[in-house]
Amino acid sequence: MPKDSKMKSYILLNQDGTEGGVFTGHQPRQAAMKAANRIGGTKQKPVEIKLRERGVKNKYHVFKAWKEIVSAPKNKPVWMPDKISKPFVQKVGLERI
Repeated sequence: MPKDSKMKSYILLNQDGTEGGVFTGHQPRQAAMKAANRIGGTKQKPVEIKLRERGVKNKYHVFKAWKEIVSAPKNKPVWMPDKISKPFVQKVGLERI
């Protein structure tokens, strides 16, 4: 199966300034959704996520992110639980360093 050339890798900037975790997506928002599902946060206290595209050194995509426990869709597969974790992200902007 050929690799999709439009897929990009984004590196998560941790709170302490180190880089960790690589998330993939066609756009930064898609990678931020994956990171939000892992990191957490709440709607009242969203977590700030900074993602750097692999190969770009001076630009971070900044998001406010949280996740909520919601009911699964009605047409869910049999193996899916009744409650699922749904990520939410809101782009704050770009940060250049």
